[in-house]
Amino acid sequence: MVVAILYSEEFLAHDPGPGHPECPERLTVMLNELKKAGFFTEGVCELIEPRPARPEEIQMLHEGRYIRWVKAMCERGGGLLDLGDTVASPSSYGAAVRAAGAAIQATELVLSGRYDAAFALVRPPGHHAGRDYARGFCIFNNVALAAQHLLQQHELERVAIIDIDAHHGNGTQEFFYETDKVLYVSLHQDPTWFPGTGFEDEVGSLDGRGFTVNIPLPFLTGDDIYLRAMEMLVEPIVRQYGPQFILVSLGFDTHYADPVARLGLSMLGHLRAFSTIARLAEKLCGGRLVAVLEGGYSLSHIGKMLAADVALLTGRDYELVDEETRTAPNVRARAEKTLREVRRIQSEFWEL
Repeated sequence: MVVAILYSEEFLAHDPGPGHPECPERLTVMLNELKKAGFFTEGVCELIEPRPARPEEIQMLHEGRYIRWVKAMCERGGGLLDLGDTVASPSSYGAAVRAAGAAIQATELVLSGRYDAAFALVRPPGHHAGRDYARGFCIFNNVALAAQHLLQQHELERVAIIDIDAHHGNGTQEFFYETDKVLYVSLHQDPTWFPGTGFEDEVGSLDGRGFTVNIPLPFLTGDDIYLRAMEMLVEPIVRQYGPQFILVSLGFDTHYADPVARLGLSMLGHLRAFSTIARLAEKLCGGRLVAVLEGGYSLSHIGKMLAADVALLTGRDYELVDEETRTAPNVRARAEKTLREVRRIQSEFWEL
């Protein structure tokens, strides 16, 4: 298997400022780990410079006035794009446009058969961005644009987005809440504080009813409960949906050492969750899989987690040293209650 790695140095020019967790070093450590592991010299990965998204591609989902406002903000030197922590620098618009293009181009490369799978290593991330707003470090919604491209340009009818970032992808959910052409499944930490969406009873509306699946887990949920959620809920629902393509909102902030999130997975737990998704892609849609980078801020771990994911797909050895985590009894009781509630709600739409 040959995997495409879409990356551009333009992504490093997006600069939210000193001390911001969404820093350029995130991509540097990931790329360095792939090089150190020998994936490029062994020919199992190819590094590809992605193209920028065309204006009409970004406007598939984002409002023109919002796009123009972001561009103008960057041309004026940058600044705060939301009420919290999404910061633009002069180069952020170009990076965001290329990040969107990378996600779209990754789907093209896989559909063409040139590559078996693809990782879009992009900055800024995207799943919190909505039609006319930036949020949670995100400017344009890269994975949602990739999904919309598959629907519009390739006339696919069933695309699954599996979001394994630690935070709920409010923007992605919003875009596809009323359609059955995209199944959005998100496992995430308690969203009460941020982003305020992603609760169990958010299941979609109109034609999309039943095609949004939220699994909000308590803080400090470990490998055992997270992987049970994958087995008990994600796998059967995705299998019944039968996607023609699987997109992954790939977050590495589920790790217990992440400074931004509050889940408790080990690197081994993340790898097992990703392997479940890869297996689903192989069985359901001929291996058509594109992973688009979202969060992950522990510079000591994110490179290793990415390398392990790539090794899994390419059949290469990669030593991942960590200890599996188990959920503490008091957290486990709340987590199991959540899983039962999600199963009860989703049983209206799926055989669980």
